Amino acid sequence: MNNLERYQTDLKKLIQLSRKMLEDLIARSPNGGAIAAKGQRFGAFEEEYQRFYSEATAVVRQLLPSRLTEFETLYKGDGKRKAVTSETFNIQDWLLGIRATEDVFNKKTFNDYVAVAMRLQAQVQIIESLQSRFESSLFDIHQLVQADLFDSELDGARALLKQGFLRAAGVITGVVLEKHLHEVCRNHSVAVKKKSPTIGDLNDSLKEAGVLDIPAWRSIQRLGDLRNLCGHNREREPSPDEVSELIDGCTKVTKTFY
Repeated sequence: MNNLERYQTDLKKLIQLSRKMLEDLIARSPNGGAIAAKGQRFGAFEEEYQRFYSEATAVVRQLLPSRLTEFETLYKGDGKRKAVTSETFNIQDWLLGIRATEDVFNKKTFNDYVAVAMRLQAQVQIIESLQSRFESSLFDIHQLVQADLFDSELDGARALLKQGFLRAAGVITGVVLEKHLHEVCRNHSVAVKKKSPTIGDLNDSLKEAGVLDIPAWRSIQRLGDLRNLCGHNREREPSPDEVSELIDGCTKVTKTFY
């Protein structure tokens, strides 16, 4: 299975999960008696949402970055609100147990159920719209092709590691990591000042631009150090465990940061 097929399969599962959560909310609405009568267990939305959000933001960032901010705002708002209203209520509020306040007549100031359901519905529609990206002639497959090439090169590095060619395996992995970080910079329009930047230079630029947080930056910094150990004969010999760590870490980076 190539990367394109994996994307399509994973996206299909994500869409199924999003619909399951939406059905759960609908079943709990005042008009959801028909679904509730089928004996559906409630709570799928609260149980599954965080996993859904983590996976969904990654795929939206990769396939439809122009709508990533909208998708994230539906979950956590824009951080500028002064009061919780129907316009500022978000999915995170619901998951944290925040609900609409009541007025002097003990009636809610707005329908918080409708507010959260509408926001989830909007997120589901964004995820469903990604399917057409695979069918559209405008779909940019550059990154998917690149990912296939990286997978092949990393497989080659693993084969070299098994055969005892530690430095060669590490250098090949370092090239993949450097190429991928170049791609991440391009995707996020991050300018790199140096003409021939190293892994460290690219990593620093992404951190300064806010693309990488401190833990991710430190992890990649460690991988850069391991790559340098493999590429410079004046230092000690790398160990098999260190080269394995470099390959596994690079694989994680290429699958996590876009």
